[in-house]
Amino acid sequence: MNISTFTNILVATDDSESARKAIDSAINIAKINNAKLYALHVIAPGEVAVTQHDPRDPGWKKQMKENIEAQGREATAYAIKAGKTANVTVEPIALEGNPADEIVNFAEKNDVDLVVIGTLGKTGVKRFLLGSVAENVVRHSKKPVLVIK
Repeated sequence: MNISTFTNILVATDDSESARKAIDSAINIAKINNAKLYALHVIAPGEVAVTQHDPRDPGWKKQMKENIEAQGREATAYAIKAGKTANVTVEPIALEGNPADEIVNFAEKNDVDLVVIGTLGKTGVKRFLLGSVAENVVRHSKKPVLVIK
């Protein structure tokens, strides 16, 4: 019987309670497997908190990048703290784009063995209207996905 181990694990975080549960599970799996954990936060276009910056301003792109990095630091802070407590290496990553696409692409490009993601468990009309990042990751990922409710 061949039991595979995980060496690179990706956990998606949006700094919600659901994401914290996913991080806790990912930390436990990483600890058991002595694996590296990527804590990925994806900011959808238009979600970047920009205060009074004009796109015609030459410093605009720099400010956008700084804002994405700051929001990423906030969203991944829990994973970093939990990783330190559990003695698990956590690499925080912040990207901008469609969350499901960026999660799937990051997993492919970085030889991730397992993707861990939380879900709010929305059903019916709410899920239809809002879409589900977790559902889209499950549908499109070539890597195993663990969804934490």
